[in-house]
Amino acid sequence: MFEQFSSGYYLGRLYVEPSEGDAAAISRAQHEQVNRQLYADGGIQRTDLPLVMKLENTHFTVYGDDSVPADTVAVPEELVEETRIRNPPSLREVFLAKAERAKQLLSVAAGTPTSDEAIDEFVPDDPVGGDAFDDGSFGDGRFDSGTFDGPTGI
Repeated sequence: MFEQFSSGYYLGRLYVEPSEGDAAAISRAQHEQVNRQLYADGGIQRTDLPLVMKLENTHFTVYGDDSVPADTVAVPEELVEETRIRNPPSLREVFLAKAERAKQLLSVAAGTPTSDEAIDEFVPDDPVGGDAFDDGSFGDGRFDSGTFDGPTGI
């Protein structure tokens, strides 16, 4: 589903479709598979960690959801409206942050001193349900793209 792209990202092609939820989601089975293959470290295999993806200029957290079809990322309607996607679902290039980059992005977004604290903040009890986040600052799972763009725009 994803292949090496750069030192900080994998590249994949997924169908992007709008969803009514507050958080982005992919198939639960694929979410767990990606977590196991790309994010597991030192034998600890938490499969509930949020993935961090980038679509065009926006980073966002992604959770697993049984209702999302395989090879599809369902994103909040507002995010689709901010892209160049005009007729969803649409097959698009999506960047997946590698484990260290994801920890860094989550840490900066959460304003926490360590990535472990940031990860705990971004693992809500019901990520694809209603009010997954309490603080309101990252309730939609998106990051300010200007903060995270590197020299290559990634």
